[in-house]
Amino acid sequence: MKGWLVEEFGGPEVMQWADMPDPEPAPDEVVVDVHASGINFAETRMRAGTYTGLGLPIVLGLEGAGVVSAVGANVENAAVGDRVFFRGRGSHATKCAIKAYHAFPMPDHWSFEQGAASGVGWLTAWHALHIVTEARPGQTVLIEAIASSVGTAALQIAKAKGCRVVGTASQDGKLAKAKEYGADAIINYKTEDVHARVMELTEGQGLDIGCMTIGEETASTLINSMGHEGKIAMYGSTGGRMVTFSLNIGAKNIQLLSMSIDTSDRYVPETVPSFRDEALAKFNDGTFKPIIDAVLPVSEVAKAHEMVGNRKHFGKIILSISH
Repeated sequence: MKGWLVEEFGGPEVMQWADMPDPEPAPDEVVVDVHASGINFAETRMRAGTYTGLGLPIVLGLEGAGVVSAVGANVENAAVGDRVFFRGRGSHATKCAIKAYHAFPMPDHWSFEQGAASGVGWLTAWHALHIVTEARPGQTVLIEAIASSVGTAALQIAKAKGCRVVGTASQDGKLAKAKEYGADAIINYKTEDVHARVMELTEGQGLDIGCMTIGEETASTLINSMGHEGKIAMYGSTGGRMVTFSLNIGAKNIQLLSMSIDTSDRYVPETVPSFRDEALAKFNDGTFKPIIDAVLPVSEVAKAHEMVGNRKHFGKIILSISH
């Protein structure tokens, strides 16, 4: 097999399209012949060496789609020949071994590119809204970076749950698209007063749920915009990691809920089964749609990293892998 290998941290030049041994599945794994792989901002940090707790070497990629080519002895939910989308490290390659519970059947009408846009972002958004904050009909949800893969997924999940969605971004073009996809209100956090707009939109009540992915740059404003018993799911730090707040938040009983689907004890027993049972049905009936900004050949991974870094895309950037 071949894959994008990093053996030393650095810029795009450290990525090598290298030969490596074909993976063999462990008893609880499947091997997927990868046809498309999704780009994530996190992998640019992995490449650069700024991602917490990661050693070398690394095969890049965190999600993809393809055809199952081998199954481990204990696997019951997948078979050779199944078309699946998945979450798993090492997806920027022609083959990838993943935990079987992370292989999800693709809707018949989907392309591999659509499948590759539906792993990390959708599972993160599902965990945040379905498990961590338990979003309910009638609640007001603010989604930061609504044009991102997590943001576009969270928008659709929140709307399906009957919530009112307020989306923020730094570019008006992205916000206009979010409005087209169903956002009830949009705010440019670079040019508008987010707190004032939220108070206006909620008639002074504040937000029920905040999806924090920017971090330091916008955290204080988001916290100040929460209503009584409000919950903030904290899953990103693209705008800085050092967040400070006053313990006066206790007066409003605000909950700051940091989360990572990599380490959550609830992820495998709760998030994955509920996603399989409920979200997959909505993918199949068209309620949920993966949003793709661009598809590039796998040879253009450096360009894909540049596009993610420029943050001008709406939805997912995908690498297509020929076999």
